Amino acid sequence: MVRAKFSIGQVVTHALYGYRGVIIDADPEFSLSQEWYERMAQTSPAKDQPWYHILVHNSDIQTYVAEKSLVAEHREAEVTHPGVTSMFRSTEQKNYQHQETLN
Repeated sequence: MVRAKFSIGQVVTHALYGYRGVIIDADPEFSLSQEWYERMAQTSPAKDQPWYHILVHNSDIQTYVAEKSLVAEHREAEVTHPGVTSMFRSTEQKNYQHQETLN
C-alpha cells in the first residue's frame, strides 16, 4: 500500500522550482498519460509514488507533482489562487479546510 506524505489542503513548496501551492487532490501513483509525462515531467520522477494536484500561489495554474519533488511549507502564508475560495473554507496552521466533508 502506498502512503501519501501530504494531505488535501496542505500547503507545500516545490523543492526544485520554489513555487508554493495548496494540495487539492492526490493519486497513489502517476495517473496521467505517457505523453503528458514526457512533455511535462522534466526531471522524470518515478511514477510509482504519490502524485499531487496543486493550485499554484499567485497564479491561476493547477499543476501535477510527484511527492519526491515537494516539501511541507512551515510558515503560515495564504495561497492566492482563484480556486482556493471555491474549494476551501478557511486556513488553519498551514492547512486549508475543505468546503465539503470528505470520507
